[in-house]
Amino acid sequence: MIEAIKPEESTMQPQPLRIDFVSDIACPWCAVGLSSLRLALARLENEVEPEIVVHPFELNPDMAAGGENTVKYLSRKYGRTPEQVAQTQAMIRERGASVDFTFGPRTRVYNTFDAHRLMHWAGLQGEQLPLKLALLRAYHSDDKDVSNHDVLVEVAESVGLDPVEARAVLQRGDYAEQVRAEERDYQAKGIHSVPTIIFNRRYVLTGGQPVETFEQVIREVLAAE
Repeated sequence: MIEAIKPEESTMQPQPLRIDFVSDIACPWCAVGLSSLRLALARLENEVEPEIVVHPFELNPDMAAGGENTVKYLSRKYGRTPEQVAQTQAMIRERGASVDFTFGPRTRVYNTFDAHRLMHWAGLQGEQLPLKLALLRAYHSDDKDVSNHDVLVEVAESVGLDPVEARAVLQRGDYAEQVRAEERDYQAKGIHSVPTIIFNRRYVLTGGQPVETFEQVIREVLAAE
């Protein structure tokens, strides 16, 4: 009797990949980009071992407490009519849906500095990415005020972080200097728009790219290493 020869099991190990994701919670294209990136990594799960590190960027650093009406803010900042703002938001909703991110009817723009401080703390707990994803949903999907400490504590608790310590971090003003220093560092490197994604500290991609683009770029980076 002839026995079938079993194919040799692949001994190829996933390649490590450092991914620095510079972004702001208030940026809808950052939500699209991060969702696209994660879907691309899921497609490449047997080829890559990713480490995603989130870095702060503020689109609205001077935003006052209580925020500002979204349409008025975007009209003033970019010189667009309310109709143009509505068209852009509809396009973003479609792009979000294509990568499994739901954009709700967000009515206000808020300051995100305290949220970045909280994410810095979450990074020390090994929970930075889960908190980032939860904050993006809170802001863009649920129209929550991510400058409000009660909201931030609630979101932190939802991903398993200690709510008491989260509130203490926010009330004490912890990690403000670290966040400011990191923002200055990336601006000094020429990053003035987000999302900016840096692979292995050398290869740069910007914008809320489609899943296929992320997949192609990651393959090219892995091949070049």
